Amino acid sequence: MDLDALTAARRDEWARLDELGRRRRLRGAEVDELVTRYRAASADLADIKTSAGRTPEGDYVSVLLARTRLRLTGVRENVLKQLPRFFVLQLPAALYRVRWTTLGVAVFFVIVATLMALWISGDPTAVASLGAESQLQNYADEQFVSYYRENPNAIFAGTVWTNNAWIAAQCVLFGVTGIWPAMVIMQNAVGVGQSAAIMIAFDRADVFFQFILPHGLLELTAIFVAGAAGLQIFWAWVAPGRRTRGEALAAAGRSLATIAVGLVFALALSGVVEGFVTPREWPWPIKIAIGAAALGVFLFYMLWVGRRAARAGETGDLTEYEAGTPTLTAG
Repeated sequence: MDLDALTAARRDEWARLDELGRRRRLRGAEVDELVTRYRAASADLADIKTSAGRTPEGDYVSVLLARTRLRLTGVRENVLKQLPRFFVLQLPAALYRVRWTTLGVAVFFVIVATLMALWISGDPTAVASLGAESQLQNYADEQFVSYYRENPNAIFAGTVWTNNAWIAAQCVLFGVTGIWPAMVIMQNAVGVGQSAAIMIAFDRADVFFQFILPHGLLELTAIFVAGAAGLQIFWAWVAPGRRTRGEALAAAGRSLATIAVGLVFALALSGVVEGFVTPREWPWPIKIAIGAAALGVFLFYMLWVGRRAARAGETGDLTEYEAGTPTLTAG
């Protein structure tokens, strides 16, 4: 192959590829042309390297191809420009997608916790199996309340926030197993049920609800959402539909993993309530009203904003520019 002859013959085509690759916006026909010229230049580079090895001409074509490949497979936008779309479209749409699964998880949790509380509190033998009577009495009279008051508000809020955020992230990230989110939900339901049973058995049920509800309304809802997202990722693997399991799992993972990020903020709000509202010596209706308001904000965002995003065609998945184009198609 005559390198000089090839360069002379392809110079204009490479220049056109360079021009298209640098343009800020491309029309449909120009995108098709870019793909066609990318393929042609790839063949030229293969010929150059095969016959002449590394050359200045080959390096030039290689740079052109790298720029074009980056353009075709996705260039990340400025992070500050991505944030509005994430919070207004991607995150609420992802939350809206799991609304019914979240409701199912919540109903399951309430049933298990309620049955556990009623069964244990109504059976003295079951209550005794949880510990010595003096220890349980101390828990009902002192420990349950002191848990919320023994540490400084800010430290306590930060501790519960990071702990709950980590639990939520595990539910989503390990959701593909199907077992992990179910185990987390069951463990929390049993734990809440046992705690309630002790308080009921020692006539402190009012204290239980006064200290659980202010922060628990939002905190538990966030855990329900995380469990629902994890279970839907698992279901995408079990029933992928017309897609391969890998494709279905990747799409579900990309779109629903955003929920783990969003729940960090929801759990931060519940942590503030748990650290600064729950321990206060305020009338319990005020504390519960604050907790209900925090839950209301989250549900408004999840259901109303999420519904609008879903109607606009948003699924919560990454855009093509964010995820990259797996297959180049011309025509």
